Amino acid sequence: MPFKKSIRLTSFDYSSDGAYFVTICTFQKSKFIIPAYEIILKRELRELEIRFRGVKIDFFVFMPTHCHIIFVFRNAEVDLPKVIQAFKSITTLKLKKAGFHGSYFWQKNYYEHVVRDEEALYRIREYIKLNPESERLLNFSQSKHD
Repeated sequence: MPFKKSIRLTSFDYSSDGAYFVTICTFQKSKFIIPAYEIILKRELRELEIRFRGVKIDFFVFMPTHCHIIFVFRNAEVDLPKVIQAFKSITTLKLKKAGFHGSYFWQKNYYEHVVRDEEALYRIREYIKLNPESERLLNFSQSKHD
């Protein structure tokens, strides 16, 4: 069995106080995040703040093939991988109850970035805010060339 390389920082404590920018993609980047499912995803994302003490949702956006989330940890009793695992598991179960019929909703892994300072946090928030429009323009441009 091939060894799968971890994309996490090996010596970093992912339960430490700070902000984390996370991108979670749908399975095979399929356009699974439809409006009806987005309602469920938003509700379950907000529930993470209740489920995990010390974890706050700072900023987020859902798009058809992925979501961007900024988590802020303050005296959290859990680490980031556990929060992401819970979100993906819970939402998959709820989405299947809501009519999703695929084997997988989310890709197995996710991308994360430890936010180093307030300036970086501001830039990431701006990226998240502008990302849906940028993607819409990219898709429009590509469709004109098809």
